[in-house]
Amino acid sequence: MNAVMGKRNKKTRLSLMMFLQFFIQGSWYVTMGTYLGNTLRFSGVEIGLAYSTAAIAAIVSPVIVGMIADRFFSANRVLAFLNITGAFLLVWLTQIDQFALFFPVLLMYTICFMPTMSLCNAISFDNLTDTAKEFSRIRLFGSFGWIIAGLLISSMNLEKLSTPFLIAAGISFLSGLYAFTLPYKAPEKRVEKATVGQILGFDAFKLTKERSFLVLLVFSAMTCIPLAFYDSFTNLFIVNVGVSNAAAAMSMGQVAEVVFLFAFPLIFLKLRYKGSIVAAIVAWLLMYGFFALGARTGEVGFIYAVLPLHGFCFTFFFVSGQLFVDEKAPSSLRNSAQGLIAFATYGVGKYLGSLIAGNVVDQYSTVQGAYNWVSVWTVPFVMTLVILLGFIVLFKEKKNKLAA
Repeated sequence: MNAVMGKRNKKTRLSLMMFLQFFIQGSWYVTMGTYLGNTLRFSGVEIGLAYSTAAIAAIVSPVIVGMIADRFFSANRVLAFLNITGAFLLVWLTQIDQFALFFPVLLMYTICFMPTMSLCNAISFDNLTDTAKEFSRIRLFGSFGWIIAGLLISSMNLEKLSTPFLIAAGISFLSGLYAFTLPYKAPEKRVEKATVGQILGFDAFKLTKERSFLVLLVFSAMTCIPLAFYDSFTNLFIVNVGVSNAAAAMSMGQVAEVVFLFAFPLIFLKLRYKGSIVAAIVAWLLMYGFFALGARTGEVGFIYAVLPLHGFCFTFFFVSGQLFVDEKAPSSLRNSAQGLIAFATYGVGKYLGSLIAGNVVDQYSTVQGAYNWVSVWTVPFVMTLVILLGFIVLFKEKKNKLAA
């Protein structure tokens, strides 16, 4: 009885950890563009550069921070340090009105924030007995945190103000203090001294010697390239073609994410890793295709029909990948491995995707601001189709944990 209560208590604590962590980003990330454009009067290029800091940080920091959590400090203490430091940087951002200073401070903040996602994953995996069944239910509370943060900011009409950064700072500081109460796991002691490569987090790259791990890593990064089209231009697209209440329409994806996170364990038992990832890529393929069809015909029903698919895709693609990495990586590299998958997806993939998507949209736009959306969405459709076929052919599931 006590063991059951203890396990339930641990899940509750992990769920709160996820809720707080996603609440932080949900507070400022979506509305930052409005604040920078309408209040600080930053240019479109400057706003784009501000949003690119998350991808740059995902390239720079998660693997290194994961190595620190693997070798020197417990992951919960690293999480605490990053969130508390991030809180002070968020407050600083509210005092800046010049892009020349805003950009480096925001970059410093995102370098602190981006590793926290993989650290939360690693802490969860360390404290769950059946990760395939239990993790999605824990991650579900992250979606709740993001949605509630957005509803709070919108209901208080704070989009044009710096207040969302202050709210995020307060929750970040609270989350940092809370992280000290999370389960402690001592880093594994090693006799040998850390090499420069280990200090830089390169140890995790040895996992790519396993073909299945390498294929998953490469195709995860590649899939995030067409995904950048959705992230950067869906809102503009659906407003442009006449969809009313665009923000509310896009929130259908987040609602669907909650539903599919809850259903994930049952579906995953049938599909496993390859089936889950293939299903997610197929759904993205349908979404881009229907976007192009909606733009071609002018029927917004095609667009409404597939907007919820993004929630399914996000759940089955990212959660399956994180579970696969956890299964493959030895305990001595667990934090670094989660950092590596974040590096590939949120870093390399999203950054390259942002550059490609921006150029494609520029190519298919006119001086008067009109867009050839059929051609724009055909590009990620074709890219996703090629990625899907390549992944089906090259990825093979093997149930073995890699050596440290």
